[in-house]
Amino acid sequence: MKTMIETALMCMALNIYHEARNQPTIGQLAVGQVVMNRVTDDRYPDDVCSVVKQGTVHKSGHPARDRCQFSWYCDGKDDTALNKEAFERAQENAMIVLNGWAHSLFDGVTHYHADSVTPNWATYKTFVVKINDHIFYRWEHDKR
Repeated sequence: MKTMIETALMCMALNIYHEARNQPTIGQLAVGQVVMNRVTDDRYPDDVCSVVKQGTVHKSGHPARDRCQFSWYCDGKDDTALNKEAFERAQENAMIVLNGWAHSLFDGVTHYHADSVTPNWATYKTFVVKINDHIFYRWEHDKR
């Protein structure tokens, strides 16, 4: 039986892998910190796996396709991490984030998107930083 820490590590590592495996370390840490900032934000679930898997769910319990906070989780594709080296790097960065070592770098960052798209929510979030092709934002409590 996996411990809660092992489960959180796997959820975080898979999220970093699928969302940012092509990003530099700082970009992977930022993606991981988005999850941790959501865990501590009362507008989101209070554990890593619930944040990563958050989205619309069918009565069957399966996620609705393309209706999740993190697109990889409900895109209908196999979630197996096929690139062993990239997954090991994602696991290392997940440990850094879970240990709180990246918090001060990305305090409050709750959202990001690729620079190839402009989601409607971006207009009412506070821009924080752009890292490679990801743009990061903070969701202020007094905004939508």
